[in-house]
Amino acid sequence: MQTKQWNVEISITEDDSDTVTTARATLLADDGTRHESVAHARRNPGDSAVPDIGDELAAGRALSDLSARLLEDGAQDVVRLANSVHTSR
Repeated sequence: MQTKQWNVEISITEDDSDTVTTARATLLADDGTRHESVAHARRNPGDSAVPDIGDELAAGRALSDLSARLLEDGAQDVVRLANSVHTSR
C-alpha cells in the first residue's frame, strides 16, 4: 500500500484596525502540486475584538474553498480521463 502525505499550511493575518482577518491555506502535495485559497472574516465594528473568532472563520472559509477547488480539480480530471478513453477507441 502506498501512503501519500499532503500538508496544508494556514497563514493568518489581521489588518491594522483588527477588523479584517485574512487566511491563506496552501496545500503542497508530495508530487509538488500546489493549491492555494484565500478567505476573509470581517468583524462588525460594534462587536468586541476576539481575534480567535476571526482566525477560525477565515481559516475555515479558506479550507472550505480549498476543498471545493480540490473537488472541482478531481471532477475535471475524471472528465478528461473519460474523454481520452472515448477518443482513443
